[in-house]
Amino acid sequence: MQDLQEEIISCQRCPRLVEWREDVAKNPPARFRGENYWARPVPSFGDQNARLLIVGLAPGAHGSNRTGRMFTGDRSGQWLFRALHKAGFANQATWQQREDGLQLRDCWITAAIHCAPPANKPLPEEIQNCRPFLLREMALLKNVRVLLGLGKIGFDAAFNVARAVEWTTLKTRPKFSHGAQAQLNENLVLLGTFHPSQQNTFTGKLTEPMLDAIFDRAKEILSSP
Repeated sequence: MQDLQEEIISCQRCPRLVEWREDVAKNPPARFRGENYWARPVPSFGDQNARLLIVGLAPGAHGSNRTGRMFTGDRSGQWLFRALHKAGFANQATWQQREDGLQLRDCWITAAIHCAPPANKPLPEEIQNCRPFLLREMALLKNVRVLLGLGKIGFDAAFNVARAVEWTTLKTRPKFSHGAQAQLNENLVLLGTFHPSQQNTFTGKLTEPMLDAIFDRAKEILSSP
């Protein structure tokens, strides 16, 4: 797994994303001026024996692309780590810096792509370029029982890769919605939630109780035989 994460960090397969992530680091907003941006692909992290696998969209330009850790340094991470800590999947709810002592328990976080895309919208070919990393990652995670897709892109990527590694024989991809649930095989469930993006949380499309309910459902599934 460590070798794979090092490969991810050094990847330059998508010229548009390489240019964007580095340009963002050179021209940050005033609130981050003077900070040393990560400006590379952001590796996955968590518990390698995890039974809960979270698949997000991509690093935020001034969040993970700045700090170097998934969902760290922006409001999406604030929401996600609060919920993970409340559900017992994290030892604390910190979300602002990479070296803050945060540890995930029974949970691994990855993404459909590992570089920050312009306007948070990766191109289909960029998702495809990053797909081999997710395929290899899922093959190394031997204990996964719940796949959680954050947003439609994360949800679809989770299902597509689960099918590719033969974790399911379903031919039709389940329809995404907040609270979507699909049985992929007798030991694996796919869940969906609205992404904890500022757009969703500021507008009330996603509330704290709604996000908490998703992790409560994940815990119920993991506690079942």
